Formats: sequence, C-alpha cells, structure tokens
Amino acid sequence: MLEPIKVSLESLNLITLAPMLIAIAGGLIILCIDLLKENLDKSLYVMLTILILVVDFGSVMGLNTNERGFFDVMLIDGISIISQLLIVAGSILFIPLGLTSKRFHEYEYPEFFALFLFMVAGFQFMVASDNLILIFVGLETASLALYTLIAMHNRSDSYEAAVKYFTMGALAAAFYAMGSAVVYALTGSVELYQVAEVLSSRLDEAGLMIAIFGGSVLLLSALAFKLSLFPFHTWAPDVYQGASAPLAGYMSVVPKIAAFVVSIRIFGMYIELGVEWVRIIILIIAVLTMTLANIMALVQEDVKRMLAYSSISHAGFVVAALALDTTEGNTSIFLYYALFMFTNLGAFTMLWISRHKQRRFDDRFDNPYEKFAGLINIMPIGAVIMALFMLSLAGVPPFSVFWGKIYVMQAAVNAGYVWLAIIMGLNSAIAAYYYLKLVVYMFLKEPVKSVDVVYYNLSKPLMAIIGLATVATVGAIFYVQPLVSYFYYMISASGY
Repeated sequence: MLEPIKVSLESLNLITLAPMLIAIAGGLIILCIDLLKENLDKSLYVMLTILILVVDFGSVMGLNTNERGFFDVMLIDGISIISQLLIVAGSILFIPLGLTSKRFHEYEYPEFFALFLFMVAGFQFMVASDNLILIFVGLETASLALYTLIAMHNRSDSYEAAVKYFTMGALAAAFYAMGSAVVYALTGSVELYQVAEVLSSRLDEAGLMIAIFGGSVLLLSALAFKLSLFPFHTWAPDVYQGASAPLAGYMSVVPKIAAFVVSIRIFGMYIELGVEWVRIIILIIAVLTMTLANIMALVQEDVKRMLAYSSISHAGFVVAALALDTTEGNTSIFLYYALFMFTNLGAFTMLWISRHKQRRFDDRFDNPYEKFAGLINIMPIGAVIMALFMLSLAGVPPFSVFWGKIYVMQAAVNAGYVWLAIIMGLNSAIAAYYYLKLVVYMFLKEPVKSVDVVYYNLSKPLMAIIGLATVATVGAIFYVQPLVSYFYYMISASGY
C-alpha cells in the first residue's frame, strides 16, 4: 500500500502566491458586491480596484528573492519581482481613468474591474514561474479577460478587434502548447531549470538539435504574437484601433512586459546552452520588426494607428536586447518599459481628451492627423503635453524614452553588436519623422473645422493621469540611474 504524501504548509511557501491571490480575491469580491447590491456608483469599484492593486503592490514588495513555493512551480527571483511591480504599477495608472466622465460605458460595469483584476493575476502568474504549464495557464487567463475587456467597448470596431485578437491568440496558444510538448518530449520535464540540466547533457546527441529547433520555433512564434513582432504583428493596429484609447495604451505595455519575462526565461536558457541560431533568429526578427513597423507608421493617416505601429517598433527595439543574453541587456529591457509605460499610456490617453461619437474629420478614422491641426490655438497645454510625449517616443534627449534607447544601444555595443546599435540609431531617426509630423500639425497648421462644439474631456482624473505621465516623462532624467542600479542588482541576484 502506497504511503500518503505529506505536505506541510511551511514547505508550500504560500506567500509566493499572495500577490496573485489578492488580485483574484479582489475580482471575486467585486462580483459578490454587485450580486448583493446592484447599481452602485462606479467610483466605488474604481477605488476598490485601486485599493486591491495597492495591496498587491505592497505584497510584491514584501517578497524575498530567489525563493520557490507551491510544489516549486512558483519562482520568486529578481526578474519576477521587478516585472510584477511594473505590471501592477501600470494597472494602478490605468484604472483611475474609470473616474472620468461617462465617455466609455464599459467602466459602468463591475465585471470590467473584476476581469481586469483576473487579467493582472494572469500576468503575475506568467512572470512568477518557470513552469511551462503554469505560464500557459497565466497566459490564457490574462488573454481571455483581455479579449472581453476589448469587446466591452461595445462598438463594431471593438467586436472586430476582439474577434481578431481571440483568433490570433488561439493560434499563439496552440503554438505555445505544441512547443511545450516538444520540450517535454525531449526532457521529460516542464520546469525550465530541469529542462536546462537535461539538455546540457544531451546536446551532442544526433537529431536533438532538429527537435530543439522545432520546439523553439513554435515557442518563439507564440511569444512573437504576444509581443506583436514581425511577421506576427498584423493584428495589433486593428486591435488597438478597436479598443478604447487608454486600454490600447495599456495593451502596448503591460502584456508585453509579461511576454518579455517568459522570453527571457525560455530563450535565455537556449542561448546559455550554446544554441546560437536562437540568438540569430531573434536578432533577425528584431531588425525586421523595428524597421518594417517604422516604415508602416510613416504612411498612416490615423494617429492611433501610428502609435500602434510605433509600439510594434519599440517592441522590436527591445527584443534585440533579449538576444544579447547579458545582465546589462536584460536590465535595459525593464528600464525601457518602465520609462515607456508612462509616456505611451499618456500619449494614448491624450487621444481620449478629444473623443466624440461622430467622426467629424474623417469617415474611416477616429483620430486622423487633421483632428489635431491647430491644437495649440484650441488647447495650448494639451498640445504642449502631446508634443512632449511625441518627442520622448522619438528618443529626443533628455526625455524618458531616450534613456531607455541609450541603455539598449549601450548593452548592444558592450556585447559586441555595434552594427545592431547603428540599425537602432537609424530606426530612431526614421521614427522621428512621423512623431514630428503630429507636432507640425498641432503647432503649425490651422484648425480644419470650427471648434464651436465642445468635445474635450477635461475631467480631473484624466488630467491627473496625464499630468503624472508628463512628470514621469520629464523627471526621468533625475531618477534613471537609481532605477538602473535597482534593476541591475535584482537581475544579477537572479543569475541572469
């Protein structure tokens, strides 16, 4: 007769699950409150969500590095803590937009906030594990919630965007599952640290490289979908256009942080094992993504689609650092997205300021360049702030994203990839054109139509978020070095 397995609570180290459980419990509490009492003011749900996220943030801050928990499937290392802090911080920045005037009706539904918290928990599971199954569970939990959040915008474009994202996401999930199955077939494990041990002892076996190649290509394809890398980027502009402007900004940052962490764990393992063609494939994808997305952004007539292609280009820029597989390269990834988060979310949120139900300037697009013509005469502060965001995204010193680009390029040069840094510099020069095009429209063109109809959303919560993004964009110059030191220390402590 088999002996029962005895598991002590202490050995489970359940504190490693605390941040995710807080987010999940928060979502369930919101649903229960709605069941008990309907039609409560939406501000209650907004404030409750912010409170839950703040507690979540605090619980992440209290975690110890290099610990495992819950049958060793949870991994709390420096990368896990940094990425969870960025994910929760980005979520805290996004949610107060629900306090604004009733322009986006999805904020009226308690389910929106519950799904949002479930999505955050999914992203946290993705980054806090090196178990391929748990990563998959986190990925699908977050993705299913995000599909619904997009559709809740309740416009024809939103339904189309949600269906496109769902279809592409299902394909990515299939690629990931097949890639993980190949890894399991080769090694008998789904724990990446065990996978690395088995592969390191078998690399000289005939035929193994072919199997590794197949599995890694499947996994790379799945994560390229999530990171909107070439050639799996085509969904992004349509999905961003169909989603609400702030949610599009959120999607351009937070899900990508989670996908980058998974990529660091998986492909960093392959590169460290000496599988050099994984590095070569990632570098090729990085160069093609940043270049082709920039070229596509040049010909866009809609500012929101331009920002979507811009986000794809930035992802290509950062994925080049992934191929370096150095501590400095991984540090630059987190620094880039920590700075990019405020600027890009601020830029997308600025589109919300001038939102209106009827398309007054163009039959196809909500945010054509003409809509922003002469904005300096209509709304001077708004024009200056938007110009600030554009200059930062273009990499103009000394604004925030400039420092992110410099550190990525520095990491490339220090790793011996001078040609890669040159390509990055050339792409930044190309990108400057379409960012400055919007600045020219705002400052040097006359308004296309009369502005006697007031359609500007100037609520205090919206102004507060944009103000915070502006302060972060300008003030980054004073805090970049401490941020770099913290990220470098945490990643070094993780052994990356």
